[in-house]
Amino acid sequence: MKKKVAILATNGFEEVELTSPKKALEDAGAEVHIVSPEAVSIKAWDKDKWGDTYKVDKQVSEVSASDYNSLMLPGGVMNPDQLRMNNDAISFIRDFFKQGKPVSAICHGIQPLIDAEVLKGRKLTSYPSLKKDVMNAGGNWVDEEVVVDQGFTTSRTPDDLDAFNAKLVEEVKEGKHDEQHA
Repeated sequence: MKKKVAILATNGFEEVELTSPKKALEDAGAEVHIVSPEAVSIKAWDKDKWGDTYKVDKQVSEVSASDYNSLMLPGGVMNPDQLRMNNDAISFIRDFFKQGKPVSAICHGIQPLIDAEVLKGRKLTSYPSLKKDVMNAGGNWVDEEVVVDQGFTTSRTPDDLDAFNAKLVEEVKEGKHDEQHA
């Protein structure tokens, strides 16, 4: 699979929600970049403590959705809260939807999508505490392990990573979806 995938994250991302999908994508042959508002590195959150530090491949202000075939957003509580306040990150996210490219998010990773205003009319799942936020943003929240809605893949928690990774790889391989929309 000769595809380029951006994983958008910043400090406080849930470690396994970045490392597990990244490995699945790389094992399938994709080139994966960690894209961040930070310039050099970002620090993971590992369940209840700080985890490892990861090198940032590209700063979000220096790339565009046209540079990539797909976008993936890990969760964690701090990470998406910071991304949703970053205009470059929100524009980057919105452009993937406008270009019909596959987007995936797990757990709290959907929070920046609320600010990007891309959930209206979409079927998705997330960490259960975000159900009302998703509904208020016009999304159709369901409690399922993994949900795919026209190239938009979502899962609830790290417990869903096996199913999430399988669908993520499948959607990236399929490529653009005519029905994907912002």
